[in-house]
Formats: sequence, C-alpha cells, structure tokens
Amino acid sequence: MNPGTRAPRWAAIIPWLFVLLWSSGFIGSKLGVPYAEPFTFLTLRYVIVLVVLVPIALLTRAPWPQGRGQIAHLILAGLLIHALYLSGCVYALRLGLPAGIVSLIVSLQPLLTAALAGMMLGEKVMPRQWCGLALGFIGTVLVVAHKTGSGLTFISTVPALLALIGITAGTLWQKRFCPAFDLRTSTVVQYAASLVITAILSLVTETREVQWTGQFVFALLWVALVLSIGAISLLNHLIRSGTAVNVASLFYTVPAVTALMAWGIFGETLTGLSLVGMVIAVIGVWLARGK
Repeated sequence: MNPGTRAPRWAAIIPWLFVLLWSSGFIGSKLGVPYAEPFTFLTLRYVIVLVVLVPIALLTRAPWPQGRGQIAHLILAGLLIHALYLSGCVYALRLGLPAGIVSLIVSLQPLLTAALAGMMLGEKVMPRQWCGLALGFIGTVLVVAHKTGSGLTFISTVPALLALIGITAGTLWQKRFCPAFDLRTSTVVQYAASLVITAILSLVTETREVQWTGQFVFALLWVALVLSIGAISLLNHLIRSGTAVNVASLFYTVPAVTALMAWGIFGETLTGLSLVGMVIAVIGVWLARGK
C-alpha cells in the first residue's frame, strides 16, 4: 500500500469514530450518574483524566501553551466545552428535563454554529449546507420524538440552553483563537480549569456521596478515558482541520447513534420513526459536510 494514501483514509474515518465515541459518553453517564451526583461524577472524571494526561505530557516533554493570551483562550474554550456543556446537560437531567428534550435542545448547535460562523470566522455557509443542516435537525427531531415525555419547565430548560451555548461558543472560540496547540498539554490546561469549576459546584450543591459499584467504576473509567481523552482529542483535531459548520454538523448523528446503543444495551424502544429520522439525519450531515 502506498503510504501516501493512508492519511486520507484515516482522515475519512476520524469524524465517524468521533461520533461513535462521543455518543458512548451518554451511555456511560447513564450507567454512572445513579451512583454519584452529577458534579461529583464530573469532578471524579476530570481527576482521572488529569492523572493520565499530566504524566504523559511530562514524559513526552510536550510543549506547554505560551503567553497569557494563549492560555486564557484555551481555558475559556475548555470551560465552555467541558464545564458549561456537560454541567448543563447533567443538571438539566437532574431537574427532570427528559433526555429527549435535552438532546433536541443541544442539537440546535449546528444551526447556531452556521449562523455565527460567518461573523466569527468568516466562513461562508453554502445553500447545500443550509439544506443539510435543516434536514439534520428534522432527522434529530424524529429520532428523539418518542423520548420527549413530560417535565418541560422553564427552570429545567435553562441548563440545557446553557449547554447549547457552551458547546457552540466553545468550538467557535477554539477554532478562532486557538488555531494551533499541543493536544496533550492544552487538554491538561482545559480540564484543570474545568475541574476547579465542577469541584466547587459539587462542594456547594451536593453531598459528594459515591457508591463504588462495579458498574460505576466501569462507567467512570469509560467516560474519562474513552470520551474525555479519546473523543475530545478527535474533536480538537476536527476543529483544527475543518470548518466549524462541518464539525458541528456531526452532532446531528449523535442522538441516532446513542439511540442505537441504548437499544442494544438497555433495550430501549427504537421506533420506525426513529429509524427514518436516523436516515434523514445522516443525509443531512452528508449534505452539510459536502464541498
């Protein structure tokens, strides 16, 4: 095999590998949150990530971010993506907002990203991409329609909206102000900042009691190692190498992949309407990512 052909093939796999790993995070959280309160769960998750990444960064002599400006931009992007987004999702669920509604609100991210990409990044969104974004959202609505349920209140919706703002602003900010950085050390900086926030929230709002069951340990290690290190590294790579709209459009497929995982693992209902929505969402992403 010609070595020169390997990179494009791997590059084509990376977006879908990211979707698979990112989607598994919702399954891991569902397995782990019953045994620990949300902010405590996130705090433990970030501690494990730092215990793994700090020695790797030091042993490999990875370059650390230079200058207050670069560090500040990385910290802000990290707080938006890790602290605000994840905290908003888990707290909305804690307040009783159905998981389907949370997914639906967060799925507005690609459309919001497209609306802001021109102003913040100078990216032009083509008509084909707008069509793909609209189809992707319609597909997502169909996927989660049977999971919306009741429990929709203004108070429970606010954290989900904050999560939407966090993941959208975080990816745009990182794309705009952090065009190049070492994944090892910069990730350490971002998670360290997020750890401070979630630790404070757990101290102020939670009992910090944990039931150390086998299922909880598995879930905690999964979201820490597979999601917070694996999926986030792929996300950072995608942000640096692609347009903001292309990256954001991938999130349309997350509810579909999560639904398939939940069906296989938990036996959750998978309706015909959900299957139709999955197909529409994939077509939408294909259009949005097209040249």
